[in-house]
Order: sequence, then structure tokens, then C-alpha cells
Amino acid sequence: MIQKEDILRTLGFDAFTPMQEAMGEAGSAEGGTVLLSPTGSGKTLAYLLPLLGLLDADKDVLQAVVIVPTRELAIQSAEVLTRMKSGLRSMSLYGGRPAMEEHRKLREVMPQIVFSTPGRLNDHLDKENLEGCGVELLVIDEFDKCLELGFQDEMERAVTRFRRVRRCWLLSATQAESIPAFMGKIVRHYETLNFLDENTGGNERLRVEQVCSPQKDKLETLGRLLSMLQGAPTIVFVAHRESVERVGNWLRQKGFYAEMYHGGMEQVDRERALYKYRSGSANVMGSTDLAARGLDIPETRAIVHYHIPSKQEEYIHRNGRTARWEATGTIYLITGPEEALPEYVGDIPCAELHEQIIAKPKAPRYATIYIGRGKRDKLSKGDVLGFLCKKGGLKADDIGRIDIGPSYAYASVVRTKLRGALQQMGNEKIKGMRTLIEEMRR
Repeated sequence: MIQKEDILRTLGFDAFTPMQEAMGEAGSAEGGTVLLSPTGSGKTLAYLLPLLGLLDADKDVLQAVVIVPTRELAIQSAEVLTRMKSGLRSMSLYGGRPAMEEHRKLREVMPQIVFSTPGRLNDHLDKENLEGCGVELLVIDEFDKCLELGFQDEMERAVTRFRRVRRCWLLSATQAESIPAFMGKIVRHYETLNFLDENTGGNERLRVEQVCSPQKDKLETLGRLLSMLQGAPTIVFVAHRESVERVGNWLRQKGFYAEMYHGGMEQVDRERALYKYRSGSANVMGSTDLAARGLDIPETRAIVHYHIPSKQEEYIHRNGRTARWEATGTIYLITGPEEALPEYVGDIPCAELHEQIIAKPKAPRYATIYIGRGKRDKLSKGDVLGFLCKKGGLKADDIGRIDIGPSYAYASVVRTKLRGALQQMGNEKIKGMRTLIEEMRR
């Protein structure tokens, strides 16, 4: 079995936190555990660590189910397990893509663990694409959000089908109201591990500042603030989808390398936006609260509340997108002339930006290349890396993140090397295949 020290080395961390150690000890015993810990504190690793010791990589049956509220969290959690190199097979299941496509992959992969949204999980159970008879471990990540989004009936219908569950773990970044009654049908007794600080939201590595906008329209203030941050990766949270478009388009017109992210976008467009921000090809991402949970992008250095949420829970979750693990981050709350901070934020002095600060965007280090071939063409990350070096004249240090999709691949390269590399690769084949190779479009 993979050792804890090996996992740390693989993930690039120095030590497990007290919260993760406590969850490891609690998870070794049968029964139920409720883990309350701030966003960004490493809850995914906290439950995956004991999970590894409870599953058998040699058995071709589903042994653990992780229920999550969003597709983004399902994808991200599966990616964390993959990076741990545990030998376990997993899949993320979620809506927005054909269930038949997932069914084919389920038969191919035969996962021992799945990360799934409630609706898609029930869909596969109804169609008998998944067998629950071998599931002895059930995890509900962000169970408060699952309930808030109205998934209670779907969760109850799903979890009561797993008759052999011996351990059930519930995780949340906010104080739990109560454990749903139907969870008592699975496991009767739950131990609570509470690592939340009610006064600070649990993260002392955050600095919070209020920025005053002299006008009701905060766009100019936002532009000046982002310029002051000198290209530091920043997520700007707004209240509505329409606001994301308005803010994002304004920033782009001003020359900022900004992406937009909200639930009204097509899934492929959301994935592209996330890739560009995560890979360093964009240094600003405007988003609704869709990005407030589940996104683990350690590079994020600042959170801007363009619209301040009315609920403290959403404020905490937004802030949790920065200062993840042992990193630090800064929270900026932009307030208009007649706008006051909500009580849950506390008393923070209102500072105006220096007059000499002007909206002057800073280009990110990387740009993104689109390649029109992917997994279906047997393309690997190694293939893309070799192609960029041999045919594009790039060095390994010029290349950042590489992602391979079903029929496409993305690669981030140093922006100053982009044009030359594209010219050299223009008529070249990758693995003997001709394909479109260009800078990713917005």
C-alpha cells in the first residue's frame, strides 16, 4: 500500500495538517464522521488519505462513493486521487454530458471509487450501470451545499441503496445545521471533528481590505485595483451571470487578460476559461458563486468581492479560493458611496486607491495553444511535450500545463515564445496526424 510519506512527496507537501491527521484517525474506525474545516484547508486529501487504506485495488468492484454538489468538484476530486498515484481506478460522473458516454467508460474503467453529483449517481443506479452491493464507504463532500441546492431527496434515494455501508463521512466548510435524518439509516452515530473558527472563518493567512469606489459603478475602481495587483492571479466575484459578462467584457476592452465563468456558459467554454486561468494564460477570472466551491487553484493570490454576498457562508467559501493549504492571500471588498459592509465582515477601514494608480493591465507569463487531437487519437501529454520541443523549438522550461481532452489538447507556453513556435509547427504533424494548431481563442 502507498505510504503517507510517498503521498506527501508526490503532491509536493511537507507535512499533513492536524485536521488531516485527525480525519485519518477517525476514518480508520467504523461509523460516521462529520468533518468541519475551512475551505482551502485540504479536506479532499483529508478523506482520501484514510480511504486509500480501506479499498482493495485488486477488486474490480465499486467500493466507495463520493457525492459532491457540482461537476467541478467531482472532476477536481478525481484529479487529486489520480495525482496521489494510489493504483485505485476512479471516475467523475456529472450532468451536462451524455450518460451513455459515461456508461461506456464505466465498463472500460471498472472504477473502485466514483465522484458523482446526486442526480447523475441516481441515473446510473437506476440503469444498473453501477452496482452498489460492494460499497462500504460513503462520503458526502460539502453536504451543506448539497442540501442548500435542493438535493436532499436525490441524496436520500441514492444513499439508501447502499446497504453495506460501514463508514459514512460528511464534510463541510461551514457550521452544520444538522445531519439529515435519512443519514441515520446508513450510520446511526456520528463523531464531529470541528476545525472551524467562528470569528475568522478559520483562516488566519487571509488579509482583508475594503476598497472604496467614489462612483456607484465600480468598474474603474476594479481596473485600478487589478493594476495595483500587478498581474497576481485574481478571482473577481459578482452576483449574477449578466454581471460576469459586463465586468468581463469591460476588463477585456481595457486590455486585461480576463476570463468569464458562470452557469449559463456551455461546459466546454467553462473548461476553457478554467484552463486558461489555472495554467497562467489569464490572470483574472470573473465569476458568480459557481466558482466559490470546489475549485482548487493554489496560484490564486487575491479574491475581489465586486458584489458582496448577503450570506456569510458564501463569503467564507469565496475567500477559500485563495490562501489554500499554507499559502497566504488577500481579500478585497469593493464598496460604493452608499454601500456598507455586512455585519459578518466586521469593521474594516475603507481605503481609497492612490491617485497615481491607473488601469494598466499586465500580461500573464503564459499563452495557450490549442491542438485539435486528443485522447481518442491516443495522444498523451508526453506526445505534446515532445512535439512542442522538437517541432516548435521550445525548451521544457518554456512549457507549462498540458491537458488532454477527448478530441483536443491544451498547452500553455511562455507568451513571448508563442508566435515563433506556432510558425514552426504550422505544417507539422503530431504523431503522424495533421491537425489544427493555434492560439486558443476567447
